[in-house]
Amino acid sequence: MKILLLGKTGQVGFELHRTLAPLGSITAPTRAEVDLMNPQAVADYLEQHQPDLIVNAAAWTAVDAAEEHQEEAYRLNAGLPEQLARFALEQGAFLVHYSSDYVYPGNGTEPWQETSETGPLSVYGQTKLEGDQAIQRSGAEHFIFRTSWVYSARGNNFMKTMLRLAKSKTELNIVADQVGAPTPARLIAQITALAVHSNIPAGLYHLAPAGETSWQGFAQEIFHLAKAHGEQLTMGPENAHAIPTSDYPTPAKRPLNSRMELSKLETALNIQMPDWQSQLQLTLGEYLEEA
Repeated sequence: MKILLLGKTGQVGFELHRTLAPLGSITAPTRAEVDLMNPQAVADYLEQHQPDLIVNAAAWTAVDAAEEHQEEAYRLNAGLPEQLARFALEQGAFLVHYSSDYVYPGNGTEPWQETSETGPLSVYGQTKLEGDQAIQRSGAEHFIFRTSWVYSARGNNFMKTMLRLAKSKTELNIVADQVGAPTPARLIAQITALAVHSNIPAGLYHLAPAGETSWQGFAQEIFHLAKAHGEQLTMGPENAHAIPTSDYPTPAKRPLNSRMELSKLETALNIQMPDWQSQLQLTLGEYLEEA
């Protein structure tokens, strides 16, 4: 199988590049090799390489910056997926794409189902939703994996930011009324490979660890595990103070409820998603061992 991986330098793309290797020969172009902002460049690359499986880990992920850079965000999050889906349909290829909890309105406390009504609160969320809808309308065979709060041992993310701050600050105020599941990029890649290999029904799936927490709870667990690893911190979990979202204004509005129901994916793959705490322990351990 010929696999085309887009976005290999991102957190998810890096893990996919390693995890998908047993499934086929991977072509993973850099930005210099194909300009994803340029539809003609993408069309030429697809025509040249004729992949059987397209894995699209490329996206505009700067949530706040999307409010100002709407054209760029729409191209990467909506226009590119639509173009890839059109090619996949025409050539009989399979498309894997990644979406976000930001497509939901974020109200209530019940986990979102794959069939729940969407209602993005930001340009980022709207562009991700339009990308999903374009793929679904296309008729191409696809997986769309909606995930939340992505982090890894690489790149810029909440886990690494908290570790850095905990080595210089004695107290932090952290949002406690947004609830979801921190999802390591490695888990996303593992489930992707399993899904592709298992021939489960195509369609939309939620992909996140089991359980839920707030950003404050996530930070507290990071500090707790880091101390257990012997890291010298200037603060501990008890110094991470809860604040409401209203005390931390951002250009893009965040959903308060990012809980996602996982049973559709678990049933299809006959698996049980691991809890977010054990996944954090693995990811944090990997980061600290390599640092």
